Amino acid sequence: MSETTTATRPPEPDFSAITTEQLIAYRDAENRFRASSTARAMLGEPDPGAAIGWQEIALPGRDLPVRVYRPAPTGDDEAAARTDLPLVVHVHGGGFVGTAVQCDWTNSHLAAALPALVVSVEHRLLAPDSPLANAADDGWDVLDHVVRHAAQWGADPGRTAVFGESCGALISALTAIRAREAGLELKAQVLVNPAVDVSETMFDHASMVEYAHSPTLALPQLRLVQRLAVPPGTDARALSPLHADDVSGLAPALVVVPTQDPVADHGRRYAERLREAGTPVRLSEYPGAKHAFLTLPGVEPQAEAAQAEILQFLRAALAK
Repeated sequence: MSETTTATRPPEPDFSAITTEQLIAYRDAENRFRASSTARAMLGEPDPGAAIGWQEIALPGRDLPVRVYRPAPTGDDEAAARTDLPLVVHVHGGGFVGTAVQCDWTNSHLAAALPALVVSVEHRLLAPDSPLANAADDGWDVLDHVVRHAAQWGADPGRTAVFGESCGALISALTAIRAREAGLELKAQVLVNPAVDVSETMFDHASMVEYAHSPTLALPQLRLVQRLAVPPGTDARALSPLHADDVSGLAPALVVVPTQDPVADHGRRYAERLREAGTPVRLSEYPGAKHAFLTLPGVEPQAEAAQAEILQFLRAALAK
């Protein structure tokens, strides 16, 4: 997804009756808007202390773009040549829509302030021909690739974390589980407004009922996410971290929950499961904040506080 100078935001379609052609057209127009300078008023300006660019990673059967954030060189220092930066693999939210560019504010600030190498996955978006399993593979494969080639990326593989928002937090949580199974030690996982249940119980949580239609009309989008994520014949519970058989031995977690969010209880319940399994977890709630608040610092007043908490958590977890 390349950046554009200006773009007009498309009107939301009827998500309950959207066709494949309409979904693709809406997604392309919305992502052009999110990658435009017009959207910066909502999404925030990148930190000038970070260098930002696109790279492609050759993965099995596909090449995948990633958006890379590094601390910018300051003249006489050696930031450009550093080989010991901690690594944060990030996954943006949106599910069937979204681009890494929408998280430039968050990720550039992390890269500059930690400092760290932040690699944001431009994963395959949910679509009738691309279920959640594809996006989950993209998240894991990027992490595995960068860790295995850490020297080429200038990263310290022993100081690695995963981080995601919404559906991206679901992918990050699945990635943390796969890392444990593969023997890859992560130092931290940060899950912001995580939607960690795409099973038949996805809509049974109290927060789903309370915030299904207010402050935004969220339920139709979430139902579309579920339909696309787990087509008939898919084991939805296997793609739902909330229902994972074993969540012990995972990386310490920071779970950030905006309270006016349909999936708020997803985050709360997942934090409970981690705690019960002995995985260190901090649940941090932001009263009155709405879904995706972290990516909207221009309109969501608590975004900066959440960003500061995430920075503090990762700084402690990724310290030498």
